[in-house]
Amino acid sequence: MTDHAPNFSISDDLAAAFQIEGWPVRGRLVRLGAAINTILAAHAYPEPVAALLGEACALAALIGSSLKFEGRLLVQAQGDGPVRYVVADYGTDGSLRGYCRYDPQEVEAASGGFARPGAQTLLGKGVFIMTLDRGPDFERTQGITPIEGESLSLCAEHYFEQSEQVPTKVRLAVGSVLTEEGAQWRAGGAMIQVIAGDAARGSTEEVWERTRALFHTLGDDELIDPTISPETLLFRLFHEDGVRLEDPRALAAICRCSKDRIASVLASFDPKERQDMVEDDGKIRVTCEYCSTVYALEPDEVVAAQI
Repeated sequence: MTDHAPNFSISDDLAAAFQIEGWPVRGRLVRLGAAINTILAAHAYPEPVAALLGEACALAALIGSSLKFEGRLLVQAQGDGPVRYVVADYGTDGSLRGYCRYDPQEVEAASGGFARPGAQTLLGKGVFIMTLDRGPDFERTQGITPIEGESLSLCAEHYFEQSEQVPTKVRLAVGSVLTEEGAQWRAGGAMIQVIAGDAARGSTEEVWERTRALFHTLGDDELIDPTISPETLLFRLFHEDGVRLEDPRALAAICRCSKDRIASVLASFDPKERQDMVEDDGKIRVTCEYCSTVYALEPDEVVAAQI
């Protein structure tokens, strides 16, 4: 945890590509402040669960911000461990949301050591899934790999290696900083990928080894420190070779839930099931799993959604 207040003049809640001059390497950087704090503060998550969800959100923004089409990227992991399910939903408009489903007692038992339990400890045996959703006119595409390693960054590296045969390194960090308003969650992520060699370019292995070595020096504290700008962070890593930030995109915690959406979902239930949902005051209440907003609907509103 850092013990200083953030400098709010520094750009935050953004995803951006970066380019190292003349290197056959592409990279991306994500910094999350208010957006990730909004997502994680919506639930009373235990610290390890909040950290896992923060990783998932940073990863979804890291990969999703590179998409060339309008749509969504869902990063999910599910298994038989204390955390049954984690999902982060990134929209190409910069919207981000996410949630975890977990067993509190099992999480507490898994958190008995000094170190924060990682992805494999929390999720157990299971799968890591990335889903591309281009809207109702296109079929969803999905890639699935086993959960491997104690961080979602390792799961992502394995995914790219197995699914796309692209050498990839990913760093993710989640933590809190102290501000005048109290402790605030922050998250950050960085990713580099090598461009394959060809007849004109030649072998890219030597450059890739050097890039990985420099990338390895990136600290978790640097990724989430609000006093370090994205430009400064990249300069620290690659200043000898020249690096520039490109195409920054704003990120925000935005949930797509609405009263109309909830009414449409309820309308798909059997009338008897809906009747059982009616509370003593005559209303049906539904809580959004993502943002914890509570919707109170009259039964007539649900019936109207069927028309």
